[in-house]
Amino acid sequence: MRRHLAALVEAGLILRKDSPNGKRFARKDDAGAIEDAYGFNLAPLLARADELAGLAQQIVADRKHLRLLKERLSICRRDVRKLITAAIEEGASGDWQTLDAHYHTLVAALPRSPSMHDIASITEKMELLRQDIVNLLEKQLISEKSVGNDVQNERHIQNSNTESQKEYEHDDPAAPPEDHSLDIAKPDHQPQALKTYPLAAVLQACPEIANYGPAGTITSWRDLMAAAVVVRTMLGVTPSAYRDACDTLGMQNTATVIACLLERAGRINSPGGYLRNLTVRARRGTFSLGPMLMAQMRANSAEARETS
Repeated sequence: MRRHLAALVEAGLILRKDSPNGKRFARKDDAGAIEDAYGFNLAPLLARADELAGLAQQIVADRKHLRLLKERLSICRRDVRKLITAAIEEGASGDWQTLDAHYHTLVAALPRSPSMHDIASITEKMELLRQDIVNLLEKQLISEKSVGNDVQNERHIQNSNTESQKEYEHDDPAAPPEDHSLDIAKPDHQPQALKTYPLAAVLQACPEIANYGPAGTITSWRDLMAAAVVVRTMLGVTPSAYRDACDTLGMQNTATVIACLLERAGRINSPGGYLRNLTVRARRGTFSLGPMLMAQMRANSAEARETS
């Protein structure tokens, strides 16, 4: 107690007024009012009450900011570690050893008792590293998709040439009559392209994926697709399953499905198999994103009612 009082006196927050005998007491006048008092004077503390309240609020805000920074850094470290590991295991092209060394350099640069500035600096560098990795994976995905499109175009040309050859043979009087008995089994129409829902609706139904966006937030479709690449690796969805989904559903709709899978990760044993099944259904024209998003919104509302 004496040590704390001495610190307050030294800081000028309270004043000490000693009596001749060293005791604390008040001397009153004839009317009973306090004429003089000995002991501790709290007037400076009262005069600076507003200032001290502001300082206290700033301390609380700084602690909250520090906690959020630590959470951001922890999430980013986990993402970078999993992305690099998955890329190496899957044989993705890129100098992953150098990126891994850069990751360990950033981790080693963090002091044992880091300040807010230290954490903010390392977090910024770690998020840049994560974005570089995501960009590298995105470029590879786009490149592989382009190769796949070239193969599809080549098949289309071959099919067109075959059909032209059939037409030529049909014009030949010596050619045998064409058999149309199997035409009944062919579908009359191709499945329509899936409808893309507004980004706000996707984030309302699937808020968890925002934690994996750049800087822990999602403000555009590009952010959502980048987050989906991260989450895809975390859920164990293979690159081939993801590419097939992008080819069939489109990159935006595939990112939406990944966001829904993240919300239900604890209830789906094989997210990769689930995504492949949805891709097959989409090819058949029997899958729509609307019911999936609405079901997730209803699940969120039910959980909110249970917790309230």
